[in-house]
Amino acid sequence: MAYGGYRDRGSREDRPREFFKAVCSDCGAECEVPFKPTQGRPVYCRDCFRKHQPADKSRF
Repeated sequence: MAYGGYRDRGSREDRPREFFKAVCSDCGAECEVPFKPTQGRPVYCRDCFRKHQPADKSRF
């Protein structure tokens, strides 16, 4: 269905999410992330990612 030139191709939730294998930059655990890791940028497992979150979550 088209709305003002926009063609609805389904929402992101309708598509299967692709995961990529990675190694956590902090603890070294193998993990999967929903983006393709970029060389030179840290990747964190779920637990280490939480440790790197800013304390103030009221921004959003």
